[in-house]
Amino acid sequence: MTSQIMNTKGSTQAIDAEWWRGAVIYQIYPRSFQDSNGDGIGDLAGITQRLQHIASLGADAVWISPFFTSPMKDFGYDVSDYCDVDPMFGTLEDFDALMAEAEKLGLKVLIDLVLSHTSDQHPWFLESRASKDNPKADWYVWADAKPDGTPPNNWLSIFGGSGWEWDSRRMQYYLHNFLTTQPDLNFHNPDVQEALLDVARFWLERGVNGFRLDTINFYTHDAELRDNPALDPARRTAKTAPAVNPYNWQEHVYDKSRPENLTFLRKLRAVMDPYGAAAVGEVGDEQRGLEILGEYTSGPDLMNMCYAFELLSGDTPTASYIKEVMDQIDDVAADGWACWAYSNHDVVRHASRWRLQDNSMRAFNTLMMCLRGSVCIYQGEELGLPEADVPYEALQDPYGIRFWPEFKGRDGCRTPMVWEAQSENAGFGVGHPWLPVSSAQAAMAVDQQEADPETLLHHYRRAIALRHAHAALRFGDQTPLEADGDLLVFTRASADEDIFCAFNLGYGEVTTQLPAGNWQNLAAALSGTEAGDDGAIALPAWGYTIYGRKAG
Repeated sequence: MTSQIMNTKGSTQAIDAEWWRGAVIYQIYPRSFQDSNGDGIGDLAGITQRLQHIASLGADAVWISPFFTSPMKDFGYDVSDYCDVDPMFGTLEDFDALMAEAEKLGLKVLIDLVLSHTSDQHPWFLESRASKDNPKADWYVWADAKPDGTPPNNWLSIFGGSGWEWDSRRMQYYLHNFLTTQPDLNFHNPDVQEALLDVARFWLERGVNGFRLDTINFYTHDAELRDNPALDPARRTAKTAPAVNPYNWQEHVYDKSRPENLTFLRKLRAVMDPYGAAAVGEVGDEQRGLEILGEYTSGPDLMNMCYAFELLSGDTPTASYIKEVMDQIDDVAADGWACWAYSNHDVVRHASRWRLQDNSMRAFNTLMMCLRGSVCIYQGEELGLPEADVPYEALQDPYGIRFWPEFKGRDGCRTPMVWEAQSENAGFGVGHPWLPVSSAQAAMAVDQQEADPETLLHHYRRAIALRHAHAALRFGDQTPLEADGDLLVFTRASADEDIFCAFNLGYGEVTTQLPAGNWQNLAAALSGTEAGDDGAIALPAWGYTIYGRKAG
């Protein structure tokens, strides 16, 4: 599907409005990607310097975590100016240079918009907290105390404790779903919605190809401020918050995931469409994540894609679990579009979280490239980086500092990217890095893996290339998955091709049978298992096979 858009110079150009469907998106955490000026912090110029690496992987787009002006209490997810670059990351001109280089390399650029809340240093909040009758008095979620002085309801913060903070200026509480320095915006106010749509317009006019929408289901709260009900202990999970956080003890039906949110999402989609832009939303919900994914992506006037936390889970996914997730997607999001990720800047890297070895890393990567949906890869994942061990005295993440040692926070997945094993700071930069460079990771640096065609880095390239070479893998239909012990089997199909996929997600050998037909092995370059003359396939531990044939 192609359409016409007006670019910022006034000329009309054709675009592929469906470029995002089945795309491979590479996430960049800018503080830790590449430091270009020696201050120990990654920056936009550093990203520009390293974009060739991402293009060489075959990625379609980059997602850049926040680089806006911020006091950095939550490392950029507390924005004090949506329309400027924080000086530690560079300037708007540096961003324009990044955009130009990305376009040259054929990469789309998604930026991380944090719309649910701002920093308490944002001018909007400074004005809002000044009085109860100023023009922005209702731009944030304010509420009176109960008669005994306690917060207005039982809502909790993901970062621990009450979701309400007392403000002595207004003699009221304000809502914060995260840090106390991240007050929540009031989406029931139409002026707030319009101001945020203007933010989107600003960056679209600057050329971005879309957005990753942080905490997309947190935008709207219950206007009546009703208490969340308690959650049956048997239903508690630790998808959105660590197990040590009582946030998991509530059913979050009033503080987030409200139906009113859909109205704003439709407005945002209407702003994006003339630019051919796309959005991927982060759905943080313990019980209804996939259902919300379906709600938010189930029409041409809503979001293009969303990801929930099912594959960011703590336990190694089994064949039956993958089937369960995909069956649920078919049930609650058949008309929507998922975006899958194993790792990001908020969770322990999946190489460590799932205790993976090289063969299982390859199997899970290949599986992701075969599943229906789009894909997010987190920087360093293509190297198989494990979680870094960051000592308490070097921690930066307020989340980890609060819950240490039961939960060590997110610094271990945010340490600097490793480029050259023998260079200072593994090639990240010459200044003292904001987080220590992991020596274990440095041994797995890009330059070391580039030199050996059998490394995981080259496997990622081959797996991504396979996905791009076959429309059936990128955006074709997917049959219901079959799981038998460790064996997972499914078929992808387009108008021209059927692709048979089988994976062994375990340590023992399993067998399967190639269906009748004229099939060709598509995974030879990925060391996939060859079928016998009779179509029988014996998959070794963490083995897989991928075969294709012409449709019909």
